[in-house]
Amino acid sequence: MTIEKQPKKVAVVHWGYADSLLLFDVPSVALALPFTEKQSVLHSESYKPYVEKVQELKIVGENTQVNMEALLDYGPDLIIAGNTVNKEILASLPQIAQTVVIDEQTTSVWADWQSVVTKFGEILGQEETAKRYIADYQAQLQSAKEKLTALDGTVAFVQVRDKAVWLQGTNYLKPYYEGMGLKPPTSANLDMQEGAQITLEGLSVLNPDYLFLGYFNYNDKTIPALTDEWDDTAVWSKLKAVQNKHVYGINGELALGYGPIGNMYGVKAVLEALGR
Repeated sequence: MTIEKQPKKVAVVHWGYADSLLLFDVPSVALALPFTEKQSVLHSESYKPYVEKVQELKIVGENTQVNMEALLDYGPDLIIAGNTVNKEILASLPQIAQTVVIDEQTTSVWADWQSVVTKFGEILGQEETAKRYIADYQAQLQSAKEKLTALDGTVAFVQVRDKAVWLQGTNYLKPYYEGMGLKPPTSANLDMQEGAQITLEGLSVLNPDYLFLGYFNYNDKTIPALTDEWDDTAVWSKLKAVQNKHVYGINGELALGYGPIGNMYGVKAVLEALGR
C-alpha cells in the first residue's frame, strides 16, 4: 500500500493503539478506547504532554466498540486497524478512508509494543520518532535495572478492580521482572507466569516483600477498589509488605498496561517507589 500524502487526520480503531499514535506528530487524531473517555488515561499526567500537542482529538470508540458514525463524521485521511480486534468492521473501513491493517500475530501490541511503534513510524513516515522513543525507553529500563541491583526481596504486582484483584504474571510484566531485574514471589498454587485472580488469603500465602497495587480507579475514585475492604483486616496487617511500609499504589491502567506511554510511566513509578 502506498500512502500518497502525509496524513493530517489519523484514526486508530484498535483500542490498544492509542498510545502508539500519540507518540507521533499528527495534528488531528481519533481514538478508540478500552474504557469510557471519562475513565481513560487520557486525563493522566503521563498522557498530558502527548494530548496537549494534538490540535484536535476525537473519540470514535469506547469500551472496545467502534462508533462507525463518529468515525465517518470525523473524516480521517487514514485509518489504522488491527486484523483481529477489528475483524468485524474491516470491510467497511476502506469505504470511509484509506485503511492500513496491522497483522496482530506478527506485530503484537500485547507482547511487544516496540514493534507496533516501529510499524506506526513506517506508516506515518516518522521512523526517527519511533527509534528515539524506543531508545529512550530502553535506556530508562537499563538505568532502573542498575539502580535496583541491590534490592533484596520479592516484588508482586496486582491489578485492583472494583470486584476482583488479579496477580500479574511474569510473562505479562517482562519490563519489570526481566527488564528491571525484579524478583517475583513463588507459589505452588498460583500460575506465576500467567497470573491469576487472587484473594487476600492467597496474597498472604504469597507474602511478597514489596507490593504494588495497580488501581484501575486511580483517576476516578467514584469507582470502588476491592482492596479498600482489606485495609482494616488482621490478614492484611500481617503482610510483610504492609508491616515494612512497602506497599505502593500506582496507576494500574498505565503501569500494568501494554503500551509505550504506560510502560514508561511504570518504569519510572516503580523506580521512584522503591527509593532508588
